Amino acid sequence: MFGIGHGASVFVNYVASVVSAQIPRAASNAVPAGVEYATVQQLGEQMARPGGFSSADLVSYLQARIRTLDPALNSVIELNPKALEAARELDRERASGKVRGPLHGIPILVKDIVEVEGMQASAGAFGLVGTPASKNAPIIQRLIDQGAVVLGTTNLTEMAGFRGGPDGYSSRGGQTRNPHDSNADVGGSSSGSAAAVAAGLAPLAVGTETNGSIIVPAAFNGVVGLKPSVGLLNRDGIIPASQRQDTPGPMARTVFDAALMLNAMAGNDPQAPTSAGAVDYTKLLVPGALKGKRIGYPTSFSKDGETLPVDNSEQFNKTLEVLRKQGAVLVPFNMRLADASRYDELLLSDVKEELNGYLSNRQGLPVKSIKELIEFNEKRDGTETEHQPVLKDIDASTLTAEQSQTQWDELIRDFRGTVDDPIKEHKLDAIVSDFDTNSYFGVAAAGYPGITVPSGATEGGLPTSAYFFGSGGSEAQLLAVAYGYEQGAQAVIKPKLSTPHALANP
Repeated sequence: MFGIGHGASVFVNYVASVVSAQIPRAASNAVPAGVEYATVQQLGEQMARPGGFSSADLVSYLQARIRTLDPALNSVIELNPKALEAARELDRERASGKVRGPLHGIPILVKDIVEVEGMQASAGAFGLVGTPASKNAPIIQRLIDQGAVVLGTTNLTEMAGFRGGPDGYSSRGGQTRNPHDSNADVGGSSSGSAAAVAAGLAPLAVGTETNGSIIVPAAFNGVVGLKPSVGLLNRDGIIPASQRQDTPGPMARTVFDAALMLNAMAGNDPQAPTSAGAVDYTKLLVPGALKGKRIGYPTSFSKDGETLPVDNSEQFNKTLEVLRKQGAVLVPFNMRLADASRYDELLLSDVKEELNGYLSNRQGLPVKSIKELIEFNEKRDGTETEHQPVLKDIDASTLTAEQSQTQWDELIRDFRGTVDDPIKEHKLDAIVSDFDTNSYFGVAAAGYPGITVPSGATEGGLPTSAYFFGSGGSEAQLLAVAYGYEQGAQAVIKPKLSTPHALANP
């Protein structure tokens, strides 16, 4: 369906050289090699220990790691020139006895679709490169207030996939590569966030999802990705697709770290006044979290009176066995599939309205509308090949917001029923499915939460993932179930990256 646009290799090399030039060398030898895969808690303990490394040391170390490894990955699209300054200030606060929370001094990366003050937020598109963002998106400000250090922004599928191109490719950032295998699928659209976390370039990253954009790259790159309920997290300052479907979310290497990140990000969404307030999402992450939990799993899917059995993979059967050994009660059931025939038309109509609104209001960009963006791309990239089919479909949409409202209400109600009905009927705490069944599509369309957790590897060494989901607002329960599974499975695999000794002594 997709093909890389003209000049991709030129942009890959260009971005690699820019990234290398932006990153200063570290001034300290305090950070030992291997710390790039430490948890947030372990990093915090090291920074709190007398003689331990500082946040500035850690930021410098990760900058050097990015300089060395990311030219082959294209996961980072822009570095924050103020990261070291912010880390040093947090180190001074720690020295004075002030610690903001578990994320104090922890570096994070942010998908290049979320506004970070002084950075582009371009969605990987040259048409959106102009005046940098004048302020932080609320979720970024919340993370900063809790002590996180924005290390930089990550590459993505251009326009979050709404240009129409290969997963992980953007004109501005080049082709993101899967750190486990450069020829493997990297997933989209939060490709850079997932690949960077998997490669040990940052412990945490912000992703965003409309449908699958956190879950898919997290699974393909072997990290934890949490797509929250739509409306749980504030979406202001994020380039939009559909307020009915969009949400930011945490990407991390462990479930506990994802929960810590969600704690810092959570807050009422002004466009969803019934969304939950602050909750401690780590509270249920305890030993024995799975004991007695009723976990459903689809053994067949039905639609329009036809039932098809699910051919679960050997890896998923191992997932079920881990859940069983951890004390979960497994409940097989038939899962009804919703009618998705109207979904694309409705979604594209939302994108047209909301993206046009965003572009018209954002100051200092070369374009002010989707139509102008299409024209910009044609002037820049030529018209010899079709390189923006989805953008053109969006611009051609004629369905108005008023016309789509009733259809959206019916469609979302249908999708929600496919999750809510079995949960109520079988008194389930969560549902788990083989990731390859693509069940994340219906969960995302419902606006419901889901989380991927590494489950091992294929024979070829690529990551596999278990996918847990539930009804709206069930994040705390899902995190508990995912944590219990993670502790039992111990299935994370690390990519076989070259880590030169120079990283420890840059």
